[in-house]
Amino acid sequence: MPPIIFIAGPTACGKTELAGILAQQLNAEIISCDSMQVYKEPEILTAKPLSQWLKKIPHHFINIVSVESPYSVYDYYQKATIKIEELLLQGKNVIVCGGTGMYMKAVLDGIFEGSGKNEAVRAKLEAQSNAELYRELQKVDLISAQKISPNDKRRLVRALEVYRTSGVTISQRQKEISGLWGKRDIRIFGLKLERKLLYARIDKRVDAMFEAGAVEEAKRLLQLKLSLTAEKIIGIKEIKSYLDGAVSLDEAKAAMKNNTRHYAKRQMTWFKKDKRIKWIDVGDISAEKIASQIMSLV
Repeated sequence: MPPIIFIAGPTACGKTELAGILAQQLNAEIISCDSMQVYKEPEILTAKPLSQWLKKIPHHFINIVSVESPYSVYDYYQKATIKIEELLLQGKNVIVCGGTGMYMKAVLDGIFEGSGKNEAVRAKLEAQSNAELYRELQKVDLISAQKISPNDKRRLVRALEVYRTSGVTISQRQKEISGLWGKRDIRIFGLKLERKLLYARIDKRVDAMFEAGAVEEAKRLLQLKLSLTAEKIIGIKEIKSYLDGAVSLDEAKAAMKNNTRHYAKRQMTWFKKDKRIKWIDVGDISAEKIASQIMSLV
């Protein structure tokens, strides 16, 4: 049986088309790894696979929950790992494709249940200085303190939030979790391309979204009570500013392009930290040629 293939990379780099071509060649099913494509209502703003791909190839974790419902990384991890194992037991090949780094890491390395989140505790911690947080972490969880920079407030807060909420250190909780890595044969491929070319693709995609009815879709979404995660769909905030009369349509479109570029940059920063990824510079190479290159490596 071929290994499980993971395809990662920034938005608009060509992951969806590549996954579709590979799935046809391997007779595989696709596990979407995108935190926004799980939502049923948006179609345009979340850049879901074209209907031609959805009809040809079974896709999982697309259109599974309402934008009004909460959906966490743990929800995805739990259901996605079960689905992957089910498909493997059925003798199916599996491709995991998407740009949500946290989702991908959860499937690969695991995540602990509940994740020890508490908004009130977090707010108190965020009010403290980095030095205070670091001193406390050194006292309660020296292992984590040795791994986290004293200047990394986000991770300091997170580690102490877990401890204060659960009474167990985050380093201990992390020992209890496990994902598919080390249990299954897995190959991870990352798609990258020159920044200028990526930004041109992003601009083209955003223009196409507006032509396809992004404004009308955002207007419908804004009539719903969006979950905290769904509120982060790029385009909703920008188009709301236009609908409120705060900016012009061109300004809203420019803001959406700019914010998508920033998102792509954050994605690459996340993925570059994972040394397990084999990077492929896609440039102007066709998806078919990239697929052939990957097939020769698995």
